[in-house]
Amino acid sequence: MKTAKKILIVEDEKDISRILTNYLNISGYETVCADNGADCLRHLRSWQPDYIILDIMLPDIDGIELCQQIRERVQTPILILSARGSDTDKVLGLGLGADDYMTKPFSLSELAARIGAYFRRYDSMAKQSTASSDRELLQFGALTIDKRAYSVSLNGQEVSLSAKEFELLHYLAYHRNQVFTKSQLLDAVWGYESIGDDNTVTVYIRRIREKIEADPSNPALLKTVWGVGYKFSSNT
Repeated sequence: MKTAKKILIVEDEKDISRILTNYLNISGYETVCADNGADCLRHLRSWQPDYIILDIMLPDIDGIELCQQIRERVQTPILILSARGSDTDKVLGLGLGADDYMTKPFSLSELAARIGAYFRRYDSMAKQSTASSDRELLQFGALTIDKRAYSVSLNGQEVSLSAKEFELLHYLAYHRNQVFTKSQLLDAVWGYESIGDDNTVTVYIRRIREKIEADPSNPALLKTVWGVGYKFSSNT
């Protein structure tokens, strides 16, 4: 029997927490709820969730700060759920390691679709790693991308990337020199097309550049193709 994926819901509004719990349980997930940051970190250690839904407005800590603390501990995917819909909050949350962002009020079916898309994408990549050796290790000069280990190294030093940062980098690197629009990258890496959600890809590209490029403002690998999108540039 297939083991249900575990989702940690970090939400202090009881009605929303209950609705999310009921909907996700019906959708086949196992859930645990935390209504503050301390409980979230406790469940993170003891329960080891596969996915985290994180509200920004919590009683004991700002959700953005909690997101950063979670990311310092684990690479579990994080979807930020917030009543604050400004681009600044979104960019900040994604910049600190969140994988996705939705604003309240939100659609339960869309939320479930995004979660399902993540797990389908993750399972697909795991199967590809087992079946296809040509994707497992990519080498570009001093940069090494190891898909089996989900790790990246530069000049022999490990580069710390979130799971989604790794997947985006690997996808572009595997399809090196091919140009992708932001919508194509959202569909390929996040598993859904999100119209008007270009900031997600933009933020992730910027974060990856800061970690692997000698000069992030003038990238040699992750290049912007103006008016189109991005590509991983390589002669190898």
